[in-house]
Amino acid sequence: MTTPESAAAQKQELSPAILEVNNIEVIYDHVILVLKGVSLSVPRGGITALLGANGAGKTTTLKAISNLLQAERGEVTKGNIVFDGNQVQNLSPNNLVRQGCIQVMEGRHCFGHLSVEDNLLTGAFTRRDGQAAIRRDLDLVYTYFPRLKERRNSQAGYTSGGEQQMTAIGRALMSRPKMILLDEPSMGLAPQLVEEIFEIVRKLNEEQGVSFLLAEQNTNVALRYAKYGYILEAGRIVLDGEAKALRENEDVKEFYLGVGGEGRRSFRNVKHYKRRKRWLS
Repeated sequence: MTTPESAAAQKQELSPAILEVNNIEVIYDHVILVLKGVSLSVPRGGITALLGANGAGKTTTLKAISNLLQAERGEVTKGNIVFDGNQVQNLSPNNLVRQGCIQVMEGRHCFGHLSVEDNLLTGAFTRRDGQAAIRRDLDLVYTYFPRLKERRNSQAGYTSGGEQQMTAIGRALMSRPKMILLDEPSMGLAPQLVEEIFEIVRKLNEEQGVSFLLAEQNTNVALRYAKYGYILEAGRIVLDGEAKALRENEDVKEFYLGVGGEGRRSFRNVKHYKRRKRWLS
């Protein structure tokens, strides 16, 4: 007998990838090599985690996908990026949003002087389907984020960090995305708010079919909500696998979850080169 969980897993395995990143390299200022042959795949309707410490290359990977590197004098010099069946590495960011891929930046980046509702409406800037459709989607956002409905007339700059994160995700939803690139959604938030944000991500994935690529340092939370994960170190993918397998992997438990087996040392006491040697050997 097939359980709902196994049926969902089979569906994800059979779904074609909505995003494929193929062996990309990223260089800043024409000399600084940041990403070194990164490849990853996100299944349609799936949640995939991109994990790693600060400076590993997670944000650069997301910006390479969303074509935001040029603003920071960066460029993809090798490889290609395919979204929804089309190569997109040469598209402008607004054209990529029109195709259904949008990034929620690290640090939220709400317009502090605008109201929460006006911030949400800026997410519909690229749409051409009329005010009635936009209003329906605004009501849908308020369904997932009831706290935003209560604060809709408040200046976004005076709302809490959690409310600003909700605003940033809601703003992305207003573009009717097929996929959201979510950069460090847990940063600076209390654990209870982190759980609330990730629960909303799960509901959006299950009920609206939005695919997610989550860049996170909070490995423990990310691997509970994602189906698959990739671990970055120094601009390279050093480990990947099903989220359940990664949670049980002794290296991941030691280096990222702070849980070591008998006689094993914690992450902070293990030198970087030893981790690299174990993972890449």
